[in-house]
Amino acid sequence: MAKTETIPDQAALKRVGKSVKERLEADPGVYQIPTDRADMYAIGEFLTAAECTRLCGMIDDVAKPSSLHEIGYESGFRTSYSGDLDPMDSFVMGISRRIDDLLGLPSRVGEAVQGQRYLPGQQFKPHNDWFYSTEKYWELERKRGGQRSWTAMAYLNEVEQGGGTHFTEIGINIEPKPGVLLVWNNAKPDGSPNQDTMHAGTPVLAGTKYVITKWYRTRTWK
Repeated sequence: MAKTETIPDQAALKRVGKSVKERLEADPGVYQIPTDRADMYAIGEFLTAAECTRLCGMIDDVAKPSSLHEIGYESGFRTSYSGDLDPMDSFVMGISRRIDDLLGLPSRVGEAVQGQRYLPGQQFKPHNDWFYSTEKYWELERKRGGQRSWTAMAYLNEVEQGGGTHFTEIGINIEPKPGVLLVWNNAKPDGSPNQDTMHAGTPVLAGTKYVITKWYRTRTWK
């Protein structure tokens, strides 16, 4: 009798985690962030200065108060402004496909590229990108493509002060640098959710912070 899978999408997360990890570590242009608690990588100059500027303008056009499942903007947990970029826009499509190609993942499992803007004082408190399958929202997310596997986030501008990405369990704070793409696996090698990927968008103290993020699912995203 086949063993029952107790963690949703565990087999797929294990398989995808391994394939992307091997692909990134074989790429000489990818820097592996030194930690044994998560698979984390950075790619410098992934986006050009012109691309970053154009993306910042597109984010301004779609940015609305950020939401997070049942947690509203007024809670103060996530106080940025954000919005999905038009997936049919040829420029956005090109950026999205470059991220797909880097990771070796099919575009159908990737969510729409989301832009985020943080003004002084705005932040995203510590959170995980993977879904808690015990929460009410999981039934919807399960149908929309299942668990999240990898996260890809690109920094678009120089932030005057603050605005780092702080992996609170690992103890790494990554300062935003324009054009840099940061990617990490939200699962452990066995396909279970990695609690150590807990991270925060720390408060911007001066200036503005722009980023784009693309999350990948285990199945076709709907």
